[in-house]
Amino acid sequence: MTATAFEYGPHHAACDRDYLLAPPNPAHRLDVTIAPRDRRRLELQAALTAAGIPPRPEDREAIDSLSALSAGINTTIQRWLHHTL
Repeated sequence: MTATAFEYGPHHAACDRDYLLAPPNPAHRLDVTIAPRDRRRLELQAALTAAGIPPRPEDREAIDSLSALSAGINTTIQRWLHHTL
């Protein structure tokens, strides 16, 4: 009979939580900021995905161009997408 990964894996009995990793410690977060254009790009991709329009690889140029526009314009686009739900 061969051994399984469950027999020799991590000892779950010592863990009294529903997850295997400890929750993140806010004090250990990296102090990194995202450029405004990159933040708008990520938010636009998230808004598209939430609206049921997951971006395709060929949409990258359009998303990059829209992300270069002002924060106000991007907020409006995201609001429009939010109302499509």
